Order: sequence, then structure tokens, then C-alpha cells
Amino acid sequence: MTTFNNSRYKLILKYPASWWRNQWREALPSGNGKIGAAVYGGVNLETIVINHEDLWHMGIKDKLPDVSDTLKETRTLIEKKQFNEANGSLTNALKKKNYHTRLASVIPLGDLKVRMSNKEVFQHYRRVLNMETGEIEVSWQEGKQRMSRRLFVSRADDVIVYELQSDEEIDSVDFQVSLHKSDSHKMHDKVEELSKTVKVKADGDFLFYSVTNDDYTDFGAVIRIVPMNGQCVTNTQSINCKQVKKIIVFIKVFVKSDHQLEWSKLQKELLLYRPNYQEHLNLHVPLHQQLFHSASLSLEGNDYTRSNEELLLEAYEGDVSIELIEKMWSFGRYLFISGTRDRGEPFSMYGLWAGDYNLMWSHRMANENIQMMYWHANVGGLTECIPPLFYYYENMLDDFRENASKLFGCRGIYIPAGTTPSIGVPNQIVPVIMNWTGAAGWLAQHFYDYYLYTDDEEFLKDHLLPLMREIACFYEDFLVKEEDGSYTFIPSVSPENTPQNFMPKTSEPIAHPMPTAMNATMDIAIAKELFQHFIEACIRTKLYLEEIEKWETILKGLPSYMLDHEGALKEWSNKEFEDRYDHRHLSHIYPLFPGRELQEESETILFNACKKAVEKRVIGAQTGWSFAHMSCIYARLHEGNKALQHLEYLSRSCLLSNFYTLHNDWRNMGLTMEIETAPVQMDANLGWVNAVQEMLLFVSENLIKVLPARPDKWKRGSVKDFRFYTGRISFSWDVDAGKFEAEIKSVRRTVVTIKLPHFVADFTYLGEEIRISKSKLGAAYIDIKMQANQSLKILNK
Repeated sequence: MTTFNNSRYKLILKYPASWWRNQWREALPSGNGKIGAAVYGGVNLETIVINHEDLWHMGIKDKLPDVSDTLKETRTLIEKKQFNEANGSLTNALKKKNYHTRLASVIPLGDLKVRMSNKEVFQHYRRVLNMETGEIEVSWQEGKQRMSRRLFVSRADDVIVYELQSDEEIDSVDFQVSLHKSDSHKMHDKVEELSKTVKVKADGDFLFYSVTNDDYTDFGAVIRIVPMNGQCVTNTQSINCKQVKKIIVFIKVFVKSDHQLEWSKLQKELLLYRPNYQEHLNLHVPLHQQLFHSASLSLEGNDYTRSNEELLLEAYEGDVSIELIEKMWSFGRYLFISGTRDRGEPFSMYGLWAGDYNLMWSHRMANENIQMMYWHANVGGLTECIPPLFYYYENMLDDFRENASKLFGCRGIYIPAGTTPSIGVPNQIVPVIMNWTGAAGWLAQHFYDYYLYTDDEEFLKDHLLPLMREIACFYEDFLVKEEDGSYTFIPSVSPENTPQNFMPKTSEPIAHPMPTAMNATMDIAIAKELFQHFIEACIRTKLYLEEIEKWETILKGLPSYMLDHEGALKEWSNKEFEDRYDHRHLSHIYPLFPGRELQEESETILFNACKKAVEKRVIGAQTGWSFAHMSCIYARLHEGNKALQHLEYLSRSCLLSNFYTLHNDWRNMGLTMEIETAPVQMDANLGWVNAVQEMLLFVSENLIKVLPARPDKWKRGSVKDFRFYTGRISFSWDVDAGKFEAEIKSVRRTVVTIKLPHFVADFTYLGEEIRISKSKLGAAYIDIKMQANQSLKILNK
């Protein structure tokens, strides 16, 4: 493929995309954060699905009516313990007013179809993704003739570059571009409607393609096909190349425009490109690798040349290989950097590789999913990829303010769990979504972490602090102040669970019968975290100082967490509601993870209470993403073997041959919940990345733990350039040999406690003018003080 041939960074498949219909689910992805290309890998007929970050359709934004009077009704019913009646107060009012907003769905831009003549039956087939370069190669042999097709999406030029070559002449290669077909019968009429607007034209070396979207703007592509030998015949809507050994193809795409303008403009741009695949690759690779190699990990596997299929079969036997762990870590990061970009859209559940028109959960969901996709970014050196998440939500602040006012009569903002670009008003009109108020506070955790990693004072003052103040104002108005000065969350939802004593006595599955309760543990934890961060930010910036006393009063008055009779953390801090363990969400563990409030060093009882609570969760009720979430939790609990075990469960239940993760097991093997569909959900891909990082490094403002949850199987390994708030850390270990070495580099002034691995009994250090002292936390802990741009090496003796 290129000079980058490290098998550690390759996904190797021996099969093409094979899912019956819906082949996009098993395609190999390439992308530059703006444009995506998904390759099926067919020998005779190749399909490349093309996507663009800004291409959506079918969204409806209705005017939100004022139903804020229902909050009083809801609370009155809850006070009377009429919880089932209170559950639907808000949603029923919206339905009575015929409110109807519908989130938009992603839409494939189109397909490039490449049909080849075949002289003999294929053999030695391979489909390979080189994550180091973003290249996809499909290769095979026909007799003695070797064929290959390569593709990447250039970060340098926003162009898809495609090369087909053979060591002997190919009789015929036919290129066509078309609207992507839907495999959903529900989308038949919509696709028919779009197909009536399709325009395709072939002219010389160019294919021109456009479709008119439901907003009356055009999207499409211009494709330049350059044969390096042989001849080409231009038909009305296709180009056929004959007797060729090598063809270079360039694809430029457009959205939200007029096709007549774009066709002319993009044709001129493509004429400037020299038909040299390697030349364009050389421009792209440094930009791609700057992100891909921002951090590295090695667990010292033995054979990275094995195919995905072989690695999965081994996992099905029960032993997930080191190679699979590493490749999934690399692949999640690859998906992330290929599916989002600076000044672009945040990462989506399907990345930039969606293959249908109304995919399940293709929107941004902020009661778990979008957060999971960003957990890994800071520690993995991808902090620069976080701003699109912030600006996506900031751009809808007017909607969020209207939501707070018209739904609850509150100041500030209310972010609905589900959003799509420019649609930030309520859309999923069900109690489990509408009565949950924690999305804004949870998202603020990501934005505050971004500030701590970057020390971007301008971002803090001009963007984050005003946002946190609006969230705080919402809580100030929404929380119910009791006579004793304490506060209560009414209504309160623990996503997406119903208390056990309110589950209907039926064997029929019911999704969310009565989720509306009081004092959900997650709501308490999110608000506590938000107020703590907000007060800290006010003090740092000396802004809103006159309001701090008010916020501190609310913070002190928030409800305490509750334990059940076994000492497990309760999901609702209220005796009315019994915990239900047959559920996928782990919301009440928020104070431990993804929050950092509960640490073993300071909150031993609650730390252990989280452990008891998560152990009660029923395995058969889980999903791909919840296995990743549970793995992260066990890593925070220093249970490395259990953390690894849940990645093993994920690999045996919700992992496709191309390593896309799914919501649930489509084969009903007993590890996950059963639903008819098994939608692709890349949140688990990214959750896997974070789980591995959590096993190797814990980071908070004041404490870093090295190898806090190393599974017994990970006896040797090395990490390079993982980040903490004020610097970076690299380390290597060999447990059997008793070796450990770490290097800490400060970017800014660093005052932190470091916990070393348990097998490092004695150590020495190298570093001038660095203050190191024993910590009060115990023998394994050391306190360090470093100035900016200093380096400290720690070695066990």
C-alpha cells in the first residue's frame, strides 16, 4: 500500500462486506472529518458509499407552546404519590397542543459503482484498512493477474482519491454514480421522491451527479476518471475504460448549494490535480498522522497479521487477544479523527459512514451516547477535537432558553437529550426523555475538562462560564427548596430506568413505563459537579463573585446519596423507589464515573457502594455501549480483570467483522437485551478506547494513578504521550521482570500526587529542580511540584 506497513495499525479482512443487504454495516471507512467514504470490497461490482457531515433531511422544527404550568401539576401529583399520573403531565400537554418536532436524519450523498470484467475466479482476497494512513485497499488474484484498488479521503484537499491497478490489462472497467438505495421498506417512498430529482451526466473524463434535498438545495459530486493507458468511452451516464492497467479517480462533493454552480467550480478544481495517487497521499498522511499518533499504546501482542475474522473467532472462544484489544483501541481513535474535525460537526453515532436514510438513533443523544464518544479524547491527546461538540450546542442556545422557559417556567437553559443541527427544541415527547434535566450539566463536564487541559482563559470567560451560569440559573429556579433549607429534584429521571416497584406485572417488554421519580442519584451528582466547577471558575476569573454565596448555598443543600440495605448506592435517593438492576444504563454511578467525585482515597464507603451497585446489574440486559461503560466503571474501581471481561463480552456480542460496534447482539446469545434490530452504534467503539485508557491511567486535577486497573493478562506494555491536565506521561512496565519506567513532562506548572503501580516497591528519579515528597495518602503515592516545561523520570530500583 505505502511505506506504512505496520500490521499493528491494519485491519485485515478476508471477506467483503457480507451482511445481507445493508452491506454498508460491514464496509471499511475512510474520512477526513468532513467527507466519508465506505468501501464494500466487491470484486466484480464495487460500491463506495459517500457521505458529508452537513447532509441531513426530514427534520421538522415546530413552534414550542408554553406548557410551563404543568410543572406545578406534576409536582402536586408526585407529592400525593400519584407517580404514574405525574409521569405524563408534561408530555400529554405537548401532545394536546399538537406539538410536532422531528429530528433530522443523516442521508447518504451517493454511491460510486465500479464494475470490472473478470477473467477467472478470484483467490487470495484481502480487504485492508491502514489506520496510519486512512487508506483502504481491496486486492485479489485472478490466475496470475494481481488486482488492487486503493482509496483515501484527503485531509489536504477535501477530495476522495481512488486508484485501480493491475499487473496485466483489464478488459473493461465501468464507472457509474447513483443515489444510494435503501434497504428499508419504510424509506421506499422517500427514496423514490429523491430519485426523481437525480441528475447524472457524463462528459469526457467527468461524471456529474446531483440530487435535490427536501430543503430545495442540491447535493452531489463531480468525479474525474483518468486512465493511465488504454481508452475510455463516455456514455450518457457512465464512463467505460478498456484495456487498462491503471486508473486514477478524484471525487469532489458538495451540499446545500446549486448543482450548476458546483459542477462547474469542482470540475475546474479537479483539472488542477496531477493524476498521481502517491503524490496526493504524501500531502494527506502528515495531517492524518498528527492526530492518529498523538498518543500510542503497546501491550506487546505476538501476531498483528491475523485477520479480523481470526481475532473475532478467538474472542468467541472466550479469550480476547492482546492484538484485538490494541486494534480496537487504535480503530476507535481512527474513527474519531476520521469522523469529526476542527470547526466541523461533532462525531455521530454512525460517524461519516451511514448507509440509509432514517437510521435508528442517528441523532445526537446526550443522555449517554455523545458523552461516551468524547470520554477518551483528552487523555488520548485529541483535545483539539472537542470544540465542535461545544459549538454545536452553543449554536442552539436560543432553543435551549426557550425550552427552559416554556417547559418549566425557568431561566437558563434546558437541553433535550436528542438534537440534530439547528433542532434544539423537544422532539422525543415521552416522559423518560422530557422529564430528564441533566443533559446540560453532563455536557458541561466535557467543556470544563477541555478548559482544564488547554488553560484557555478566553474560552472559559467568553463561552464556558456564561454557559455554566445559565445551567446554574435553571437549577436555581427548578430545584424545590424545602423548609429545612435542603433541595429536591422533582421531577427527576434516572436515564432510562423505571424503579422496580413501578414496573408492571407482565411478561411483555415495556420500555419506560414510569421513569419520572424524585432525586435520581445522577441528577444530584451532575448538579453537584456543575456548581463545584462553576464556583471554581468564578473564583479563577473573578467573575460573578457576588453570586458565589448563593451557589454555595444550593450546593450545600443538595440531597445526600443513599445506600440500600446491602450497602449499594441507590439509583434514587428516596425510599419510595426500589432499584431495578435489569437495565443497561448505569446512571447512578456518575459520581464515580464519568464523574470523579468518589475516589477510594477520600470516599471509601461510597466508593465501595458503587462497586456493589454495578455488580448487581444483570448481564442479559446490557448493550454494546453499556459493556464499554461498565468496563470504564470497573477500571475506576481498580478491578482490571472485570474491566477487561466486559470488553470481552462486548467483542463476543456486539462486534462486526469490520469492528463496528452494535447496540445489541442480533443473534440472541444471552449477553445483551433483545430487540429486532441491531443498529450500528459507534459510541461503544469510542467507549472501548476510553476503557483501555482508564485501565492504564486515572487522571483528576490533583491525582494521577498509573496502571490503576491493569488486568493480570497485561504483563508488559508501554504508553506514550497520554495526557493529564498540565502535561503528558509516558511509561512502560514488565511485571514479571519487576521493571517500571515513567517520564512526566509538564506543559504548565504542575502540582499533583502520583500513585505508582503496586509492584514498584522502591524507585529513584531523574529531574533537576523538581520537588518530590512522600504523600500523606500512603507509600505508593508521591507528591510532585514541577514548573512549566520540566521533565521527570521515575524508575524502580
